[in-house]
Amino acid sequence: MVTLIYRPVAPRVPSFLKSPLRLAYEFHWLVVLFFRALITLLYRHPLFQARCASFGTNVSIDGLPCVNGHTEIHVGNDVWLGGKIFIVSGRMVDRPRLEIRNGAGIGWNTVIVVNREVIIEEDVDIAYDCRISDSDGHPKEADLRAAGEPPRLEDIKAVRICRNAWIGAGTYIMKGVTIGEGAIIGANSVVTSSVPAYCLAMGNPARVYLKDFGLPTTPNTQTESGVSG
Repeated sequence: MVTLIYRPVAPRVPSFLKSPLRLAYEFHWLVVLFFRALITLLYRHPLFQARCASFGTNVSIDGLPCVNGHTEIHVGNDVWLGGKIFIVSGRMVDRPRLEIRNGAGIGWNTVIVVNREVIIEEDVDIAYDCRISDSDGHPKEADLRAAGEPPRLEDIKAVRICRNAWIGAGTYIMKGVTIGEGAIIGANSVVTSSVPAYCLAMGNPARVYLKDFGLPTTPNTQTESGVSG
């Protein structure tokens, strides 16, 4: 009896009911999506716009980002933000700054720690479950960690992800890193040092496997943005 309550097993659906039940299934999710869109339009969007220092046009959000701290947030045009995004900052610097520029997309369950500056340039794609941090969140010295001291200011180093870069799912990008223009970071990588433009890097710690990878089909579209190889 207990098993039936906690792990109920439904009988097989007769064939003649499959078509109407399929319609009911699709209708269920249509209703869910409709009300989700309505809540986003009338509630999530206005609240998040009010939290940002600047906010572009044609911005799409799947959920209300959770902002903890005093980060100054700038969102460009045509940006997409997935659900369950967390933006966190401490009080080490007066005006930590997060820029999400035109055409960038940030996947679900991404955490961005901004204690100085994180810049996500134009048309960057960040997959889900990523972590981006411009500091370790604690000092490297054991006694200072034990005392609960904040990290030293010189150990808080800006992060920059240059235009057209692709960040694979589950990637960690650590303090002081610049991801060059058009670079691709493989899934589940830990990036501890800067990656040149148009390179494929992956691993823990991430290292470059291929250079001149993913170059634009039109050479004159390349710019000098990013890290030189």
